[in-house]
Amino acid sequence: MTVVMRLAQYYHELTLWLQRTTGQTDTVLHIHAGLAILVVARLCTRRSFGSFAPFAFVAFAELANEALDRVVAGGWPVVDTGTDLLNTLFWPFAISLGVRLRPMMLKDRPRVEALRR
Repeated sequence: MTVVMRLAQYYHELTLWLQRTTGQTDTVLHIHAGLAILVVARLCTRRSFGSFAPFAFVAFAELANEALDRVVAGGWPVVDTGTDLLNTLFWPFAISLGVRLRPMMLKDRPRVEALRR
């Protein structure tokens, strides 16, 4: 067994252990993992969510996860991979996009000082 196969098998066993221990489904774990990676990447890089740098970490981690799943499964389970990508990336992307667009929305609002006159 190669090192990559051993790593993939160990990672797969770890994810199964997390499911058993937490009692959560694969879907919920993907959502939580995406958000956790987003926050940790934000703290480590000190970059705004709106810069999409933290989101890039989430995307990279999810692609690595799917690659390891492929090694264990022996092929691409296309439906499973698609839902995993969607579940992991949706909220981090929505948060990043919202933070990115927020300054534009604030710029369009009238200033409080102008309303008090």
